[in-house]
Amino acid sequence: MTFKPNALPTLIGSLPVSDHEEATDIILRYMKEIPLWAQLPCYPEERLLSQFAEGLPGIKGQGDSLYFDTDSPAFDQELLAFYEAYMEVTEGKLPLKDSIFAFSERTGKGFKVFLKKIAALDRPPTALKGQITGPFTMLTGLKDKEGRLSYFNPLLRDAVIKALTLKARYQAEEMQRLCPNVMVFLDEPALSGFGSSTMVGIGRQDVIDDLTQVIEELHGAGALSGVHVCANTDWSLVLNTPVDILSFDAYGFFDRILLFKEELKDFMERDKIIAWGLVPTLNQEDLKRENVAGLKRRWEDYNGKLGTDPDLTKRQALITPSCGTGLLTRELSIKALELTRDLSMAIRDSREAK
Repeated sequence: MTFKPNALPTLIGSLPVSDHEEATDIILRYMKEIPLWAQLPCYPEERLLSQFAEGLPGIKGQGDSLYFDTDSPAFDQELLAFYEAYMEVTEGKLPLKDSIFAFSERTGKGFKVFLKKIAALDRPPTALKGQITGPFTMLTGLKDKEGRLSYFNPLLRDAVIKALTLKARYQAEEMQRLCPNVMVFLDEPALSGFGSSTMVGIGRQDVIDDLTQVIEELHGAGALSGVHVCANTDWSLVLNTPVDILSFDAYGFFDRILLFKEELKDFMERDKIIAWGLVPTLNQEDLKRENVAGLKRRWEDYNGKLGTDPDLTKRQALITPSCGTGLLTRELSIKALELTRDLSMAIRDSREAK
């Protein structure tokens, strides 16, 4: 898929509302060109880990209290059933949308409402966006009963990665029924802790390989892949995967990613995309005081420091908030959406006027 975003706006995922119809209407109001399905963290089943843990063998608990119970007498049977389901899909015996890797009614309310409303539009948007928790964040966030990271259990690591590849592909296939241009972001907040003392023993190449498996599954489905990290990380790790879109908190961490400006230039010259999180959502005071003029000046300053061709940077840019808005007040969430939309328009107007 060849897609030039040309500084169009989109979002990261979550909203602070409790109704999926309302959430989708809000998204379609502010993000007409690249809407996405909404995650509503007020529901325990729609949080970072829980929404994509459904169907994993041995998974127990709910919301933010999930864990693997590998000591359960039922674990071996659950693991066998999981691999049988995986083989049914990958061997073409069962449609992905009918498998355990599709959203259930419990976890997929926002996705189902989104598809319904997109199908009812007079014409499809420029692109559609989905999101899924990335393998590193899932494998370091989910633990066993003794508190050990599931990353260090080979059985669990393999199952989690296989599940994520098909859950990501499921989203891509369902959205492509409605729009040819589809992107799915892997949300990887835990990558900010890569290399820390709690993650000693996790190899750099292993992380790259895990991300690559999900990314290549999306490519096989004809979709673009993104990786979103809302803090600082070793950006060369992400850039060494075949990812199409690098999404970062440009408002708070541009100075850190600037250390990789040669790699970023090469990234964009290979028709890759940078999602600039220019609208602050992680600090409410920053969001309250910002306006479009100030954020546009910030964009121009960042472009000058990056030193790449401004037309190339704009052509290969998405404009986003720095992270989701699900933990903000409704008023501030709407302000973040308005700023993202209006900043994108201001950047595109300056490009078109040149």
